[in-house]
Amino acid sequence: MLLKLRAGEKLYINGAVIKVERKATIELLNDATFLLEAHVLQPEDANTPLRQLYFVLQTQLMEREASSRTLRLFGEMSAATREALGGGLVADGLIGADALVEAGRIFEAMKTLRGLFALEAELMKDKTSANAA
Repeated sequence: MLLKLRAGEKLYINGAVIKVERKATIELLNDATFLLEAHVLQPEDANTPLRQLYFVLQTQLMEREASSRTLRLFGEMSAATREALGGGLVADGLIGADALVEAGRIFEAMKTLRGLFALEAELMKDKTSANAA
């Protein structure tokens, strides 16, 4: 797998942080767990239920020693979020993310969650509007 990085960009690979000074291409010759800087959510940005779930999975990828605890936390939080939602597209997406996590496909689960952020924002906006009325 080829990863193209811009100057100053960070790459998180198997828990290590790599920063390149110049534009670089890195070829991974075996399986590795990695995140590009653009996919990393900062703690202060984990301010909605789905973003918090994403942050938990991100932690799973970046800190392998927390593995069983973070996966258990993800399962508990996901179930609580689905229950609070009571169904709909976001809840359906969470079921898909849960299945990916169960299959060990953490990055793909994170991608699924990122795809739900806009729907979550709409739900939260609708809820805020309803509460204001």
